[in-house]
Amino acid sequence: MNIGEASARSGVSAKMIRYYEGIGLLPEPDRRESGYRLYDESDIHRLRFVRRARDFGFSVERIRELLRLWNDRKRPSAEVKKIAEAHVAELDRKIGELTALRDSMKDLAKRCHGDQRPDCPILADLEG
Repeated sequence: MNIGEASARSGVSAKMIRYYEGIGLLPEPDRRESGYRLYDESDIHRLRFVRRARDFGFSVERIRELLRLWNDRKRPSAEVKKIAEAHVAELDRKIGELTALRDSMKDLAKRCHGDQRPDCPILADLEG
C-alpha cells in the first residue's frame, strides 16, 4: 500500500511516517520503480505501536527501547515494566509541576481586578 493508505490505516500522518522513517523508528520501506514507498501489514502494525506509545507520552528514545523489546520475543517483561514505571514517575513529576503552575495562575487571576485600572498582578508576576 502507498503512504496515504498506510496513514489512513495506522492513524499516523504521512508527514510523521516520513519522520519516523528518517529517525529509524520505522525501517525504510520498499519502493516501486517510480520511487513511491510501499508499506505492508507489519509496517502498519509498527506504526500503530509507535502512535499508541506517543499517545502515552513516551519520548522517541523510550519508544526506540520499547520497539527493541517488542521485537525481542525472548526479552524479560521486567525490562518493559521498568520503563513503564519510570514513565509513570515522570508523569507524576510533570503533574505536580502543572498543578503548581495552575494553582499559581489561579491565584494571580483571582488577585487581578480585571477592570479599567492598569495595575495587574499577573503582569507584575511575569515581569519578575
